[in-house]
Amino acid sequence: MAYLGTQPNDVKKNTGLYTPSEILQLTKEGSWGGSLELIAEQTTSGAVSYNFQSIKENIYDVHFLQISGLTVPAGSQSWGIRFFESEVLETASVYLYAYQENGINNAYENNSTSESYIKFNNTGSEQWVANMYVYFYNLGNSSKYSFCSFQGMPERKTSGGSYNDAGTYMRFGGGVLPQASVVDGIQIYNSATTSTGGTAKLYGVKQIWVT
Repeated sequence: MAYLGTQPNDVKKNTGLYTPSEILQLTKEGSWGGSLELIAEQTTSGAVSYNFQSIKENIYDVHFLQISGLTVPAGSQSWGIRFFESEVLETASVYLYAYQENGINNAYENNSTSESYIKFNNTGSEQWVANMYVYFYNLGNSSKYSFCSFQGMPERKTSGGSYNDAGTYMRFGGGVLPQASVVDGIQIYNSATTSTGGTAKLYGVKQIWVT
């Protein structure tokens, strides 16, 4: 296995390379950097917001959230992310976010320095379906701010249930809770309407250690 010695007392040659068999073994053990551990999974149907409150923030400094087919009926609403700090949901207007959107007929950006959540999307008279992923950083570190970055492909539907091509677009951005604290939970927040379908999976991202 790759070895990093301490100059000038190296005891064997350091190639800095892993063989395929070593990578396979580390992957099986769950020790290979970039491996994912599924922490929790929820069906995003039948509620307005969804909470992940056992996120292993003391183990992982990077988390990955995958949202698939999140379906919400028509209604004036916004959705995004909120954090729990020591099991208390932060709902004050302390979050910062920014995102860009590129669609068939438009492109624009949205941002705020005083919002009650990290905003992903909003809609009005049409229902929508969202597929996206989110990375979270530093959630369990009491001396750092908690950040996230996201990218997704929301699609809007007409009242008749057909896809609205003009409402299909790509969105990417990020946000931060600008206060140093231990974040021990994540909420997928919706301001108004109960969702009718989809899944959300939260993973921990493993680090690579060279020994």
